[in-house]
Amino acid sequence: MEKSDRVDAVFGGEPWQRTGTYSARAPLRPSCADSSTEPGVSLVIPVRDEAKSIHELIDSIRQQSRKPDEVLFVDGGSSDGTIDILRRACERNSSFRLLEARKALPGQGRNIGVANSLFDWIAFTDAGNRLEPDWLEQLIAVASSDPEAGIVCGDFEPVTDSFFTECASIAYLPARTPGENGWFRGPFIASSLVRKDVWHAAGGFPDLRAAEDLIFFEEIERKGFKFKWAPKASVHWELQATLGKTFRRFFLYSCVNVWARRQRYWHYGIARLYALGLPFFILAAWKSGWWLLVPFAGLSLRVGKNIWRGRADHGLFWVLNPLRFAYVLVITLTVDLATFSGWLIALLKRREAARIKNHMRTRRGD
Repeated sequence: MEKSDRVDAVFGGEPWQRTGTYSARAPLRPSCADSSTEPGVSLVIPVRDEAKSIHELIDSIRQQSRKPDEVLFVDGGSSDGTIDILRRACERNSSFRLLEARKALPGQGRNIGVANSLFDWIAFTDAGNRLEPDWLEQLIAVASSDPEAGIVCGDFEPVTDSFFTECASIAYLPARTPGENGWFRGPFIASSLVRKDVWHAAGGFPDLRAAEDLIFFEEIERKGFKFKWAPKASVHWELQATLGKTFRRFFLYSCVNVWARRQRYWHYGIARLYALGLPFFILAAWKSGWWLLVPFAGLSLRVGKNIWRGRADHGLFWVLNPLRFAYVLVITLTVDLATFSGWLIALLKRREAARIKNHMRTRRGD
């Protein structure tokens, strides 16, 4: 893995003694926890411009039934007052530490946090989340139940505080699936607990704006480490609140996934759906507009399936609500448009594609 960005300052607790660049392959530190008790845990959180939401996350950390032994906030270049808020939080809580990094993306921020951590188990979450009070306790309980566990993934619940975010969660979030301990969504890096040696063996997180967590999970699985699931370890995750913000988020994700050559996991599936509808668009232009009813019916089935899948305990009226159907349809089309737009722009930006290609080759040791 490539060397991470230099950390300019460490605020709170004991500062890290090294002053050069970080290396994710540096020797692991011994755990500060007694091996006869439950494991010591470092909570690592990458942040950037989170002044509006960071208070809620800090409060949920303080309310944990099993508090982390240390909390490392890694700031990736905030300019909105986030750093000042975190400095004050570190002054009030001796287990909080702030690491100020220069323009670190979330994956690199996590790497910096782990490289500075004191314990052998690393919990991950992100700014913008709120942790359930027993979140860390549930993760540790599952990890402690199996000495072979290398990573434990918890659950997440979208914050649906508006009709738009409720429809957005239906449009693009995965449904819960059954696991060994219950139903869950995931894996989700912002609700996870990982052994430090597993992070080390996987090469840490790639320096990407998106998909870095998926690549990390895939590398852990490829190395043969054991996944465990903790459905009761839940975080509340903020969705994008408007259609414009949703488009920009998926546009960015689309670009990065293309640069990382991951189209087969996302883009090709969406492209196949529209390729199936292409003959009917041609027939509509050539013969009659009525042919458009065929691709519209296909899109309607796709939207209806998602609504039915997300109905939970809601009744038939909830499922058949035409306004909900319209919202989910529009959000689905917006995500599809962002996917294709990001795909096109990513192909045009060859310099960024080359940079990420070289970065991924370096990670693999090619």
